[in-house]
Amino acid sequence: MSTQVETPATGEVDRPTRLRLYQLMVELRDFEQRAYELFLENLVRGTSHLALGQEAIAAGYAVAMRPDDYTFCTYRGHDHTLARGASMAAAMAELLGRGNGMLHGKGGSMHLTDVTHGAMGSYAIVGAHLPIAAGAAWSAQVRKSGQVAVCFFGDGTTNIGAFHEALNLAVVWKLPVVFVCENNQYMEYTPIRSVTAVEHPAADRASAYGLESILVDGNDADVMYEIARKTIGKARDGDGPSLVEALTYRHGGHSRADPASYRPVAEVADWLSRDPVKRYRERLLSGGIGDGELKEIETRAQQKVDAATEEARNGAPPPIDEVEREVWSDGGAAWRN
Repeated sequence: MSTQVETPATGEVDRPTRLRLYQLMVELRDFEQRAYELFLENLVRGTSHLALGQEAIAAGYAVAMRPDDYTFCTYRGHDHTLARGASMAAAMAELLGRGNGMLHGKGGSMHLTDVTHGAMGSYAIVGAHLPIAAGAAWSAQVRKSGQVAVCFFGDGTTNIGAFHEALNLAVVWKLPVVFVCENNQYMEYTPIRSVTAVEHPAADRASAYGLESILVDGNDADVMYEIARKTIGKARDGDGPSLVEALTYRHGGHSRADPASYRPVAEVADWLSRDPVKRYRERLLSGGIGDGELKEIETRAQQKVDAATEEARNGAPPPIDEVEREVWSDGGAAWRN
């Protein structure tokens, strides 16, 4: 099956939007790099999955979304949660297992959630959140709220039953939902191409559900912003769902314990040369935005991460009575007896 990478005209993105996209990508990059450094200090509790190298996808969609839209993401969800406006300090504290974390230290890296900013959860079970995103879209459709649900998932999810069930239902009911496959080429340690019948696991399957095949450069912030506007606009106008496959690459391993030595050296070098943050900085410079203005954005981002780190480090451990709070509907496990 032949699928072409869609490259919208980047000249349509205005200057303020481009600066916002760059600011967001730099903040996301700096946050995750700091999270990795804190892991090396043995301060990050539990496992963590970084999205270094995938920032353009989160930034492009977040900037195009309305404040009341919904975001659903995977356990690699730091970027998507922060991009919606969630507190960086609360996210960092959550990674450190502190009581001032957004989930009081109980969720950790894999379950970041901030419903006040439309970040409806990071899901550790592969594919589990796609039907939930469809349900949120159905709710918006019934309420006629104009809200759109955007659901991010990895390439491995395309071989999970929930992917196909959610897509089918979304098309049949014409739900206001956008499914975005972040194809970083590997499902944990296995190349997606080695276990999938088609070259492009999401885009090449779109036609089976009557959807347009959309394959985009996930490392280009302008492209991601424009495809976000297009697909979100379609959903909000009542024209149903979209399925987007964004080609990208994680700079590190699947999780913090993975050295990613299974990836070919030449492949890694090729993708690193397409780093979305560096690439976008060069584009802004060539487009007439001064180096000083970009350095100011970078300095503010670093200061923001430093402040978030300090607040997180100073957070107290969660009190023991937090263990059962907000776990069951009545605040406890008495219903089991």
